[in-house]
Amino acid sequence: MTPPDADETLDAASNEAALRTALHVIATERDGLTYLGELYRTNAIAQEGFMNAVNTISRTISRGGKLVVSGVGKSGKIADKVVATMNSFGIRSTFLHPTDALHGDLGVIGAHDAVLLLTFSGRTTELLSLLPHLRSSLPLLVITSHIHPSTCPLFNNRPSSNCILLPAPIPTSETVSFGLPAPTTSTTIALALSDALALAIVRRLHSSPIDIFHAHHPGGAIGADASKGGLERMADIAVQVADAPIAHARSSFLSLTALDIILTAARSPSGWVRLSSCNIVAPRRIQALGHGDLQREIHVLDNDVVVEKGDWISIPAGSTVLEARQWIFEMRKCERGKLFLKKGTVLGIVDQVGDVSGVVEIEDIIGEEEWNDFR
Repeated sequence: MTPPDADETLDAASNEAALRTALHVIATERDGLTYLGELYRTNAIAQEGFMNAVNTISRTISRGGKLVVSGVGKSGKIADKVVATMNSFGIRSTFLHPTDALHGDLGVIGAHDAVLLLTFSGRTTELLSLLPHLRSSLPLLVITSHIHPSTCPLFNNRPSSNCILLPAPIPTSETVSFGLPAPTTSTTIALALSDALALAIVRRLHSSPIDIFHAHHPGGAIGADASKGGLERMADIAVQVADAPIAHARSSFLSLTALDIILTAARSPSGWVRLSSCNIVAPRRIQALGHGDLQREIHVLDNDVVVEKGDWISIPAGSTVLEARQWIFEMRKCERGKLFLKKGTVLGIVDQVGDVSGVVEIEDIIGEEEWNDFR
């Protein structure tokens, strides 16, 4: 029997060691994320800091300011990613290297901006050198390992009312975990916390974050997926009014009943039913009819079932589905919009000559699952 080659034995041992290292790193960083989640679930300072950060940045953006993000080394790389994520959500942000700031780039910081610093130690020399040149009125947010503002040197000599701590500690030092102090778990924690911050802010600022994200991300696989629905036009999804069959009362009945509507809907390819050129019944309204409604005359159920043309909400046929969604969300911010843009609303699709040629149910634009947030 031939013994295994020495090099093959060495390679096998080396591969096993590499896999063990990988699993150890993944497990360690997973534990760090668990620790971070527990901190923000139970620690009042962390919770208050996060809520203040969301409020401050949201207010800054709403007032026309921006978020200026800074960091050095690996924290600087995370800061770059923070800026990219924020901008993709419509949260105007820019990266500022602290050394460049001291050589003329301080001009990028406006009077209505907020500043976010990333530093695990909380005492990065370049950031400490930058601070005396920042207006004391600027909100200063710091993602750092410190869990109390009083221990973070970056907050020294600044108004406490403008200082916001976002604790990002790790349960075990990287030197203990990996034998060297390379930023690994700490950068993962900072990245996760900044992602949480970005998502919380975009949900505060926008009723439909996915529409904002797709509008700012037209390229790549994400853009390609979004374009399948985002560039689809209202005319593409509309049902032509003329294609909806007209309901008639059965020969043995003098008046039209709910059962007549259901029978007509059964032979309607789209599920829409007309009573006349100016009165229509949408599929979801038909589906809501109960057994007790079947023999009831339609004029008794009129307000619950039939939608008159005067109540259709007009949308141009050339509008994209994305534009229609954004318009609906914006209109829903006012009380008047909530009155006429609600569940069951029929959207009348207006063609180029000004005729309402198609119809769409509002639920086809907003989606059933979004109504809880939509109210």
